[in-house]
Amino acid sequence: MPEPTNTSKPPRTSALPPEAQPSANPASAAAGPTAPGVFSRAYRTTSAGLFSLAFLFAFEALAVATVMPVVARDLDGLSIYALAFGAPMALSVVSIGLGGGWSDARGPAPALRLGVLLFAAGLVVAALAPTMGMLLLGRGLQGFGAGLAGVAMYVVVARAYPAVLRPQAFTILTSGWVLPGIIGPVLAGLINDALGWRWVFGLAPVLAVLAYAALEPVLRRIGSSGSWRVSTAKLLWSLAAAGGILGLGSIGSLGTDGTGTAGWILLLAGVSAATVLIGGPQLLPHGTWTVRRGLPAVIASRGFVGAAFVGAETYLPLALVEQRGFSPTQAGALLSVSALSWFAGSWLAANLPALRSKVLRARLGALLLAIGVAPVLASVYPQLHVSIVVAGWAVAGLGIGMGFSTLSVLLLDFSRAGEEGANSSALQINDNLVQSLWLAVSGIGFSALLAVSHVQAFTAVFCGALALALAALAATGRLQPPRGR
Repeated sequence: MPEPTNTSKPPRTSALPPEAQPSANPASAAAGPTAPGVFSRAYRTTSAGLFSLAFLFAFEALAVATVMPVVARDLDGLSIYALAFGAPMALSVVSIGLGGGWSDARGPAPALRLGVLLFAAGLVVAALAPTMGMLLLGRGLQGFGAGLAGVAMYVVVARAYPAVLRPQAFTILTSGWVLPGIIGPVLAGLINDALGWRWVFGLAPVLAVLAYAALEPVLRRIGSSGSWRVSTAKLLWSLAAAGGILGLGSIGSLGTDGTGTAGWILLLAGVSAATVLIGGPQLLPHGTWTVRRGLPAVIASRGFVGAAFVGAETYLPLALVEQRGFSPTQAGALLSVSALSWFAGSWLAANLPALRSKVLRARLGALLLAIGVAPVLASVYPQLHVSIVVAGWAVAGLGIGMGFSTLSVLLLDFSRAGEEGANSSALQINDNLVQSLWLAVSGIGFSALLAVSHVQAFTAVFCGALALALAALAATGRLQPPRGR
């Protein structure tokens, strides 16, 4: 739902603590504890529009995760299974960078409009795909469109709501996952059983049109604030990083049937990894990947949190189908557990007085995520009761719900007026860089171990997700700005 910007200047880490930050919205200065709620007359339309668009992205994500084991088997793409999830994230690295500066300068409407259009087009391509390669092309279009739309939605939150209502506004975005979380996986499974997996992609473009239509009145009221120039250097770096991730993600399909082939694979892996490791930091605030205190630590923490959750969620339905004989509907239903607890974690973060400290909330979210990911390993071993997986995944959802929404609010606290889009762009670019990089790396390991043992392959990727959750917990210890700043 996370660096580079599209402007000539990189986003700055403010020298002020969050409580002293200038408001990103003039209305914030006058807002106080008695400010109207997000569903009051002043914000009702905005809230409904954001909810509708979040609902669309949620339904698509959960539905695709449910049917992807069937898609990979049907299109003979199990060796690049993770790339079907990593490709959209990699391409969104480019579009998020473009969308941040574009939304800051021209308002969120143009980026959101184009984003939804490309997202819908990608769904159509995926629905008609005759091969796994064509499906990946459609998924890439989806990711590019989602990147534009996602950062524009953050700017809508920053400019349409006073600061006191932003936590509740982010809860609205999270709540858009609740109904899809309950019905999406099951509905996707039923559609797959009755009509085939292609219809899971084919029906979603209709939702895209309806969701954008609901938000259009709000977008007309949020004007532009200046001119926009694309940073050519940052665009090239983002393309290089995305290309490196796609290069890594494709390695699993190449095979190693000869010395020459193995040599080319090693060369591709080395060049791709170097491209990401050199290009990625060029798109982020200085110190993000070294977890420097303040804004860089906020961005880094959320990158780890997201990668840990996605790293487990990507393989969980596949493990249940392959190792326990679950149907796609049954496996997808488990995703509903985390969708509901994700919303619960976000709601608690915004409303529980005992969790008033944002740093405490972020650390607690990372801890709960780590506690919840560990039991997911039970999905690989049929002799262990599936209730262990269900309970763990519910705790993981609670943790990411609390951590994600809190880190989003912290990001806006650190952002000066006019920088919300650039910093939101940074947050989401890092999210997608780290998540897609991990999916590419884990996909290589998964593909290599799959030929040896399915159990070892699944165990390795789930242990990797747990390690990322622990890294997130460590990173949240650096959220406070440096002393004297």
